[in-house]
Amino acid sequence: MPYELYYWDGIQGRGEFVRLALEEAGADYIDITREPGRGTGAMFKIMESESEPHIPFAPPFLRDGDLIIAHVANILFYLGPKLGLAPENEGLRHVANGLQLTITDFVAEVHDTHHPIDISLYYEDQKQEAKARSAAFIHQRIPKFLGYFERVLEQNPNGSGHMIGNALTYVDLSIFQVVEGLRYAFPKAMASRKAEYPALFALRDAVAKRPNIARYLASPRRLAFNEDGIFRHYPELDSAG
Repeated sequence: MPYELYYWDGIQGRGEFVRLALEEAGADYIDITREPGRGTGAMFKIMESESEPHIPFAPPFLRDGDLIIAHVANILFYLGPKLGLAPENEGLRHVANGLQLTITDFVAEVHDTHHPIDISLYYEDQKQEAKARSAAFIHQRIPKFLGYFERVLEQNPNGSGHMIGNALTYVDLSIFQVVEGLRYAFPKAMASRKAEYPALFALRDAVAKRPNIARYLASPRRLAFNEDGIFRHYPELDSAG
């Protein structure tokens, strides 16, 4: 049976981290809310079920047979070994999970640049707060996180150009998505800092050239970044830092 991925239609969002793993592995999966006649109603049917024993709090979540797994890092921790995108060593699989959880923390901070006060309010209702939050994010948090990921790449004892071990993992794919998202949301900031993170940008380029990923990026399955997702481009929030 194909995997079933449940996430909002029309945006990449957090669901994209899971899609990239499924696409790289050539896995058989269904993006449920994008299926004709199903939409978000199919997603809410599970989330609001009064009988399903494993109801998720929010998307994305993955269904594999009778098993429902929620949260990006948790989904990838489950899928990684099945898709050949996790280290074979059990200890290193937990290290990979720790890296993915750090990515999760970073993505949450990206989201808060445009919704720093209340996620139920529109961006337009908190523009001044978002401008201050984004300035701090560009000056402090981007170098904090990207500097860490750069060091992880440089200090990989295998010298493989991967985040962990000597082969591609789902963490590499997620780093690709983070770099792409930041380049969309904060193009001036990222252009001014590109030289500081040569290993990260080299990894980004290597992932983009992988055959399955390249085909996916060129296909209609890869939704464009937009101002409804996590990575949003508001010119007034971007600066060279």
